Amino acid sequence: MNLIAVATPTLYTFRRCPYAIRARLAIAESGVIVSLHEVALRNKPAEMLAISPKATVPLLYFTDGRVIDESLDIMRWALEQNDPEQWLIAAEKRESTALIAQNDTSFKRDLDHYKYPNRFPDGLAADYRMACEEFIRLLNTRLLVSAFLMGDKFSFTDAAIMPFIRQFAQVDKDWFYQSHYGHVIKWLDICLASQIFNHVMKKR
Repeated sequence: MNLIAVATPTLYTFRRCPYAIRARLAIAESGVIVSLHEVALRNKPAEMLAISPKATVPLLYFTDGRVIDESLDIMRWALEQNDPEQWLIAAEKRESTALIAQNDTSFKRDLDHYKYPNRFPDGLAADYRMACEEFIRLLNTRLLVSAFLMGDKFSFTDAAIMPFIRQFAQVDKDWFYQSHYGHVIKWLDICLASQIFNHVMKKR
């Protein structure tokens, strides 16, 4: 991939955070050069706290003092600099916006309950998983007719959603890989085996 020379911003990130993963995927796709700063979430650096009281990852800091602290906004910024595979075309579609919104709201809420059932003792992990399955079924249906969520190519939509499905699968891998969501399983495995995903997940 081609690298784009700009005044180098700093990306505060955490390797396993799904929001940070999707930001790094878009940055890698764009070829824009950023300085990666891996953050220990329990010991966030003082300069990061000074830059943004929100202090969440991903956080993109520019040398002129600008800050972008929402993952989807970081994705769009990177691709506005360079979008070789035209990811933003998918991002602008109504179906894409709706899928990402559902992922980031109801599915993320249910996923947190499923991942951390001890924090939510009012229900059982299996109940929380069933709630998650509403979104998984929706994705599985879309993937019946195409290899990726918005067609035959990996796009903005896949990059934005896949890190969260990865987390869902990791909670109980045996259950996930024995489930009847075969199209989601195939899609996720293709995404996890991709060069771009493995690039952004390298330990630094």
